[in-house]
Amino acid sequence: MAARWLVTGGAGYIGGHTVRALRARGDAVVVLDDLSTGLDERLDDDVPLVRASVLDTDVIAATLAEHRLDGVMHFAARKSVPESVERPLHYWHENVEGLRSVLDACARAGVERFVYSSSAAVYGATTGAAVTEDSPTVPVNPYGTTKLAGEWLLADVHRATGLRYVALRYFNVAGARDPRLADRGQANLVPIALEAVARGEAPTVFGTDYDTPDGSCVRDFVHVDDLADAHVAATALLDGPCAETLNVGVGRGFSVLEVMATVARVVDRPVEPAVVARRPGDPAAVVADVTRIGERLGWRARHDLDDIVASAWEALLSRSASAS
Repeated sequence: MAARWLVTGGAGYIGGHTVRALRARGDAVVVLDDLSTGLDERLDDDVPLVRASVLDTDVIAATLAEHRLDGVMHFAARKSVPESVERPLHYWHENVEGLRSVLDACARAGVERFVYSSSAAVYGATTGAAVTEDSPTVPVNPYGTTKLAGEWLLADVHRATGLRYVALRYFNVAGARDPRLADRGQANLVPIALEAVARGEAPTVFGTDYDTPDGSCVRDFVHVDDLADAHVAATALLDGPCAETLNVGVGRGFSVLEVMATVARVVDRPVEPAVVARRPGDPAAVVADVTRIGERLGWRARHDLDDIVASAWEALLSRSASAS
């Protein structure tokens, strides 16, 4: 049966893709976004947009009640690891207090279904083996700490009130369904590398002295379309009591230098990255064990790294052509 969702941060990159996926299933969506990083052009004209911060508890509660919404998908958050190292207080305020505000609004409105955007950053510096949802969570940067604190808060609220929730731990999200939804931020490797190549510049690689096969960081890259589908699939768990945490990744790691080689193959030109010092807070390798999400949701990623880079490149070329 179709449901009605509030999507915080729904004008953002991942939120925008998930709004599209929910509506394709027939669900109704209301977006709450302050547009500090989101873009209203990502939304179809018939999607209601409430321009407000997740810190505006009264506005959120009123929106939930006015639209008689069934649940919340909470995407709105700050997500830059280097920025979190420089501004930890800001990240705790936006990511943890923001989540508390949304949960407070849910309690006021009697909304009991919640999907939370968590992150693989909660695992911290792993051994290089694929991490399960039961692996130790020892974040190495404030961004990861705030995401883990969000999971703790959800668990506390669940125990106190019976809130039904799924926390999805994203690995490295990239790609695009269409140019309008593409990632235009400056926090993710694939779009940053492609933007540099499009300008005729050398993409930056932060460190090649990690304990990995080629010295560069290793990450699990998941297509944003697959991630959006995982959110839609996760809603089925909320029909009954639920306090679930699931990895969302492909289950295979690629090094930053391998990503650069994929970029070169997709754009069909040589790419010689510029190697600089490590960034603070970057773990060497984080790769998902995706067994549990397959068992619980029947979900698996459909796209590989070439698909991810190719879709992001096509979106960039399309936007450039439209702007010219």
